[in-house]
Amino acid sequence: QVQLVESGGGFVQPGESLRLSCAVSGFTLDLNTIGWFRQAPGLEREGVSCIGSSNTTTYYSHSVKGRFAISRDNAKNTVYLQMNSLKPEDTAVYYCATRDVACEVAHTIMVVTTTPRTYWGQGTQVTVSS
Repeated sequence: QVQLVESGGGFVQPGESLRLSCAVSGFTLDLNTIGWFRQAPGLEREGVSCIGSSNTTTYYSHSVKGRFAISRDNAKNTVYLQMNSLKPEDTAVYYCATRDVACEVAHTIMVVTTTPRTYWGQGTQVTVSS
């Protein structure tokens, strides 16, 4: 059974940092792109960042570029999202997903797609507030 378990969320003040983890079991990440997504109340889910199987190709949405960093440890089957300089607008439930996740840049904008076959985690809440 495939499981993606996010952790590391919490309540922080603006300007602070959090590191999210996504531990994957039952599925080998090595050859798969994995992405981080978020969904704020009343808004659609949006792609935040992706990392390709090569571990050298990364993508970021405009809203987080320069503040967030995605990385992966294939030996641990885990992906991380380092979030720095957090803002109140970063408040959301953050999800990781893999299998059939495709990321590209179109006209300088990160575009990420998934399919019904994509595996999703249960999400971790990130709240940024003073």
